[in-house]
Amino acid sequence: MKRLSVAALALAMAGSAFAAAPDARPVRFILVGDSTMAHYSGYGDAFCAHVKRSNNCTNLAKGGRSSGSFRAEGRWDEVQGMLRGSAAYRATYVLIQFGHNDQPGKPGRSTDFVTEFPVNMARYVDEVRALGGVPVLVTPLTRRSFRPDGILKNDLAPWADVIRKTAASKNAPLLDLNTDSYNAVQAMGEAEADTLAVAPKPAAAPAAANSAAAEPQGAPKSEFDHTHTGPKGAAFFARMVMNEMKAAIPELTKEFQDVAQ
Repeated sequence: MKRLSVAALALAMAGSAFAAAPDARPVRFILVGDSTMAHYSGYGDAFCAHVKRSNNCTNLAKGGRSSGSFRAEGRWDEVQGMLRGSAAYRATYVLIQFGHNDQPGKPGRSTDFVTEFPVNMARYVDEVRALGGVPVLVTPLTRRSFRPDGILKNDLAPWADVIRKTAASKNAPLLDLNTDSYNAVQAMGEAEADTLAVAPKPAAAPAAANSAAAEPQGAPKSEFDHTHTGPKGAAFFARMVMNEMKAAIPELTKEFQDVAQ
């Protein structure tokens, strides 16, 4: 049997160790969506806080954007540019969440439910993959509007269903945030759900013969609504998205960290 020289043996062992070394490059997350994911009004920044500091998380979500207007304004061009520079990352995951502003009645933002919205979502998946990224579809965060009988409304259900079907047809990871957030908000009830808003719910104006007397002139408009989230709501839903991400792509579990609520 031919014996290897000491130098050859050392070289072979070094080569074997190099081949077995894990990829030390960071993982990157890019968030694409509307105000329920955006800075200050959504959960996106709180989600990024869960990503380990050795990785990268960029929140490009913007208020008032739909699956159509995000692209029309050139914002998707920025995402594609980032994907072209992915060599420094082990993988790039693009979380895509639309639906709120795709609904009718929003000029410049609404998309046709049959001919545009499904096409837009499928196109995002295809283009992320074409540039080497991993598309992750996210169903829209529930609104927190309750009916008088205590049942939470879900007027986003049809758009969520389109996203589920798109994920299934494209074999893309799905985070069913609409279902999970709806169930959680329904379970907590209206009073607790109101504490997730950007601002406290205003006290009901006292009854008055003169409506002008009930609301003083120049009174500041409250930022409270049933769609956007303050710090408490952002933290609550960000943890939900993180857990959904771990379940959908188990190998990413080690890329996240717990943060103080």
